[in-house]
Amino acid sequence: MTGGAGFIGCALSQKLAELYDRWVVLDSLHPQVHATGERPADLHDSAELVVGDVTDAAVWDHVLESVRPSVIIHLAAETGTAQSLHEASRHAQVNVVGTTQMLDALGRANQRPAHIVLSSSRAVYGEGRWENAHGDSFQPGQRSHAQFEAGLWDFVGAHGLPSVAAETVPAPTSVYGATKIAQENILAAWGGSHDVRVSILRLQNVYGPGQSLINSYTGIVTLFSQWARDGKTIPLYEDGQIVRDFVFIDDVADAFVAVLKRESTVPMPVLDVGSGVATTIAQLAQAIADYYGAPTPVVNGAYRDGDVRYAACTIRDTLRELDWAPQWSVERGLAALQDWIGSELKSGAGISRG
Repeated sequence: MTGGAGFIGCALSQKLAELYDRWVVLDSLHPQVHATGERPADLHDSAELVVGDVTDAAVWDHVLESVRPSVIIHLAAETGTAQSLHEASRHAQVNVVGTTQMLDALGRANQRPAHIVLSSSRAVYGEGRWENAHGDSFQPGQRSHAQFEAGLWDFVGAHGLPSVAAETVPAPTSVYGATKIAQENILAAWGGSHDVRVSILRLQNVYGPGQSLINSYTGIVTLFSQWARDGKTIPLYEDGQIVRDFVFIDDVADAFVAVLKRESTVPMPVLDVGSGVATTIAQLAQAIADYYGAPTPVVNGAYRDGDVRYAACTIRDTLRELDWAPQWSVERGLAALQDWIGSELKSGAGISRG
């Protein structure tokens, strides 16, 4: 499992220990996520941790000398959507070159795993299709910097009528999203040429216990939680009506297990993993503020270039293809996260988690 010492990898490790006699985790323990550079306490004891960079061919050759993987779970990635606009080379190096280095190393070792599972992202979706009350539809593309500056958060369609999001389509508006869809295409092409099964899960906004409390690029849920816990006012970008699907970490780990256990020989389509519930940032922030009795969140009109207005998914195909369904509501998940944050900050252990 690449990137297996991170947030998702550590949660998944608890379940992999029950499925496999031997499994290896390759992770660089990057300081942006792992402050101390030490093995995370949440990584299951049975995982063989190899500290190394997925972009380093020599690391791959070393690993594959002693490991002949039947399954590879590819989690390793740089994940900051906003950060990727300013560190495009870093994101492309890890996400794209790291993937091709893995495949080239498998070729040099004359190895063909039976199955590769990719952790992709909702960031591959752009604004998709929008429509107005008359049923007129259009694909607006990426919101421009000028549009943000003018405070025009939504799109105006035909006849100047206000419009709403109707469908998401793969059309990334961030460098990060572009590198993730590149991963999908690279693995699909390589797997198809070598008769290797490739499964792709597009994860929505994952949150929950174990998420880094020091990496501001990994999610707003922990950031909002810490602000509210400190009695601060949560700031809302744009008008607070940005839409996301927040999915709890346990549901995500269970989805990976369901893919690993899937018995059908029919190729699996690319699947979205989320709660299936669209939530505005304002709704999320208010729920967290209410939990702590913090001030009401305030719209500040700030924005992030490249941000998508509406990014929620349907999990209809996922429910059909996998023996899986989300078990955690946002309300229940947020409560569990707050309990965990409280215990981590009290113990001082939170800063070392992946």
